[in-house]
Amino acid sequence: MEKLEAVDIEKLVDENKVDWKGRRADKLKYGGMRAAVLILAMLGFENLGTFSLAVNSVPYFSGMMHYSVPDSANMLTNYMGTGYILAIPVAILADTWIGRYTSVLVSGIFEFIGLALLTAQAHYSSLKPPSCNIYDRTAHCKTPSGGQEALLYIGLYLLAFGSAGVKASVPSHGADQFDETDPEEAGEMSTFFNTLLLAVCLGGAVSLTFIVWMQLHKGWASGFGIGTIAILLGILIFAAGLPLYRFRLRQGTNDFVQIIQVYVAAIRNRNLLLPEDPAKLYEIKQDKEAAEEIEFLPHRNILRFLDRAAIQVKHDVESEKPPSPWKLCRVTQVENAKIVVSMIPIFGCTIIMTLCLAQLQTFSIQQGYTMDTTFTKNFQIPPASLPIIPICFLIIIVPIYDRIFVPVMRKVTGVPTGVTHLQRIGVGLVLSCISMAVASIVEVKRKRVARDHNMLDAVPILMPPLPISTFWLSFQYFIFGIADMFTYVGLLQFFYSEAPKGLKSTSTCFLWTSMALGYFASTIVVKSVNGATKHITRSGGWLAGNNINRNHLNLFYLFLSIVSLINFFIYLVVSMRYKYRSQGPSVPAGN
Repeated sequence: MEKLEAVDIEKLVDENKVDWKGRRADKLKYGGMRAAVLILAMLGFENLGTFSLAVNSVPYFSGMMHYSVPDSANMLTNYMGTGYILAIPVAILADTWIGRYTSVLVSGIFEFIGLALLTAQAHYSSLKPPSCNIYDRTAHCKTPSGGQEALLYIGLYLLAFGSAGVKASVPSHGADQFDETDPEEAGEMSTFFNTLLLAVCLGGAVSLTFIVWMQLHKGWASGFGIGTIAILLGILIFAAGLPLYRFRLRQGTNDFVQIIQVYVAAIRNRNLLLPEDPAKLYEIKQDKEAAEEIEFLPHRNILRFLDRAAIQVKHDVESEKPPSPWKLCRVTQVENAKIVVSMIPIFGCTIIMTLCLAQLQTFSIQQGYTMDTTFTKNFQIPPASLPIIPICFLIIIVPIYDRIFVPVMRKVTGVPTGVTHLQRIGVGLVLSCISMAVASIVEVKRKRVARDHNMLDAVPILMPPLPISTFWLSFQYFIFGIADMFTYVGLLQFFYSEAPKGLKSTSTCFLWTSMALGYFASTIVVKSVNGATKHITRSGGWLAGNNINRNHLNLFYLFLSIVSLINFFIYLVVSMRYKYRSQGPSVPAGN
């Protein structure tokens, strides 16, 4: 009877989590989808407030602040890249000291302040340059003064820092509401990650339609202001869930530092001989009490050079003092370090995809401003709202994917998530390659229309648009939207499931780091391509100037498609060699 009661208690209590008062979390009272819904709502409102910036900032930077189009595009990609790269230190901070819940709250406040500053600048004429048409070559538009530029960058990068914290902690805090060891809750956690994309899409859909419409028709201040209110609502909803959340137990150690210790110890012990028997490597004794509080991982015969960190030296073993962790590490520490190193090639193969995404958020929007945006006789769709097409499709397909495709594939493959995370990522990489090829074809058609109608020098907005529908751009957005569903959600699940227990937030930042490097790479690639083609084109470079009718955007898209294809083949090799943490043998991505 006592054993039965003990088993029942284990089923009802998540041993690795506590409630907001520090007690073991009862599964019936805390966590689960009920708590996760509040987290998803917060993410939805956060995206509602900020998503329009990712697609409609270039017109603001160029039209209102009078920066050139290439500079405006680089400003956007630098802002996006900073928002993603800052997720790493914030995640480490959340995992080690302040916790994920606090991290999300503080980050949300920074976002609120940053967007409020941008709202103020857009509203008050004294905080921005005088109105001017940058497309008029005879006009001498003033760029922002030092103070105006400082205000712009302070607001923009406060927003980036806050966005980084939300990205770093929301997925992990949401996943913390489920018990990975419980098969039923493990399935719910997979649903959470799929629904996370749905929340992003719903918030993005409102942002791309209502917020963008407000920015273009009621003024930028109105659009930014509504976004500010949305972020505030998100913060309040998230904070209200405090009594419902599960919180992961603090480990008492800095797992990130422990990973660094392994690398340092392995280098210091590089001249020592590895024992043939892995059992001779250092590990603390495992007993019942320790097993409950301390993680133990079996030795795996990969990345053997890191095993040197666990080589025991006689004088260290015989000494009464505990060995220095910078000279001798546990096998479990070494295995965690191997996991992190093993994930790096996977993460590296996704950088190119974000580089492609950056082009859809910058140059594709500028294409849209030259095209016919008429949807019906009485309605025109803003070019910045074009991503609503794949988002609407994702809103429909994500539930179908989660409720129909995954259960069917689960029966076929035996994989709880239907297909492996690596297979899902691979599908997305292929689709991003196709998206760039389609973008190149559409741009060829758009330029041909401009040439045939003698409109190569037509000024966007001030002159009639090209007689070609902006919905031609929807093809590239549509394909890339599907790629998003596969790759980015697959990456989140992959990094979270494979990461050491104490580095769940930090591990999901592999995704954000990949995206950050992609955005920063976009800035470098744009400038490099312009420099390399400066003397072989009449326009002074493939992407030079404010008139995209005269540049060679189609060749740039084709170049990215080829690079993406090469990147996919590299990914195939890397993924087939990857060894899952939960499985000894390699699991090929194509099986």
